[in-house]
Amino acid sequence: MTLTRFQSLTRGAADAPAVHLVTFGCQMNKYDSLLVEGRFARKGYRVTAELSEADVVLFNTCSVRDHAEERVYSWVGELKRAKEENPELVIGVMGCMAQRSGDDIFRRAGHVDLVCGTRQLQHLPEMVEELYELRRESRSRPPRVSALSLDDDVAVERAGEPYTGGRAGFLVAMRGCDLSCTFCVVPRTRGRVLSRPIADLVREARWMVAGGARAITLLGQTLNSYGEDLPVPAAGEPALRGRRGRPSLADLLYALEEVEGLARVRLITLHPAYVTRALAEALRDCSKVERFLPLPAQSGSDDVLRRMKRGYTTDLYRGRVDLLRGIVPDLELGSDWIVGFPGESDADFEATLAFAGEVGFSQGYVFKYDPRPDTAAELFQDDVPVEVKQERNQRLLRRVEEVALGRMEAWLGREVEALVDEPSPRRAGVVVGRTRHGLPVSLAGGAELLGREVRVAVDHATAFGLAGRQVIEAAALTGQ
Repeated sequence: MTLTRFQSLTRGAADAPAVHLVTFGCQMNKYDSLLVEGRFARKGYRVTAELSEADVVLFNTCSVRDHAEERVYSWVGELKRAKEENPELVIGVMGCMAQRSGDDIFRRAGHVDLVCGTRQLQHLPEMVEELYELRRESRSRPPRVSALSLDDDVAVERAGEPYTGGRAGFLVAMRGCDLSCTFCVVPRTRGRVLSRPIADLVREARWMVAGGARAITLLGQTLNSYGEDLPVPAAGEPALRGRRGRPSLADLLYALEEVEGLARVRLITLHPAYVTRALAEALRDCSKVERFLPLPAQSGSDDVLRRMKRGYTTDLYRGRVDLLRGIVPDLELGSDWIVGFPGESDADFEATLAFAGEVGFSQGYVFKYDPRPDTAAELFQDDVPVEVKQERNQRLLRRVEEVALGRMEAWLGREVEALVDEPSPRRAGVVVGRTRHGLPVSLAGGAELLGREVRVAVDHATAFGLAGRQVIEAAALTGQ
């Protein structure tokens, strides 16, 4: 990105100020950005994809890695000259980095006007209006506005807004995390767990489907703990499958199964400690729910898991996998892994290599440990040398890819049902979808296949997905 993109920032069309969002990080941030755009649209703003047209520029940020925060500061820094040329421009930082750094952002980037935390997003239009009012009243230095409380929940009411999330949309089922993994900043930036009622989620899912969504990915930091903070239903209400009678992810899946027009339900991200028989049975019973679970193991060493405060051992993880696959034998799993965590020995790492092969994951992401501010592990001695982290990262990546390739090759010569999500970003005349087991699959085709479920004969596999050709049923060929 170059500065010239920002040098001609001017006020938008006279009849409507314009807002532009730049989104970094996870799927939840993508959902939040759409939510914020909807709030501004309700206030009469127009949402623009052109940064050069914007009156308000908001950066929705991530704090998982230091690199993610530095990228934000780089983008924000390139707006400094544009702000000097157009003092009316509003620049805001929202999301996890805003929540973690707070007013320090003003000190590091003095041209930023507002900072908004993760549970104040619905107030952003009012924050901008407050800033305009303060500017009118100010006689000295430029005013600033911030909202960082984690005591609120993000209000979601989409009625009257157009759905703009595409064929494969995201739906936040819960926010926050009550765990205390020593490497993770999420509890600090997202707050305590707050689950949304099932009725609210079903209503939003129907709104999404009415707007063109065919697949919905449910989002949560520990999604399968959904509902544990919700009240037990009153006497006489339908029985629920959750622990102690509370609503659970299983109950939500059964409810979404009934949403007409919805083809697929996807899940991100789960935690081994919250895997239950009820969840496994819902995966078995609900035909719309993809049989793929992201269930991060993080390490195959019990000593490392204990220092991470993950809340399980490798034996407990094995038991959860046995429970899931005992009820859903064809279930596919994905995992995140961290190498080079403080104190990780050669033996610890070898245990991780072995565990990755033993469980059999079809997808994996490997990260080198990076100390993060405001985490317990920040106080640990980061004693694994950088070159060792790099070497372990490469070895585990190779192992993960070997295992994934084996899982993918098991589908060769078979027919799968795939929901086509999008055109291939790299190959003309090719579309990409997901199988009912959550595996990426590509096939020849165009816009006529988007949003459709098609049968695909798999004839190629890599560690990262499948490829094949569409199977045309005889009835379709004869027009019957």
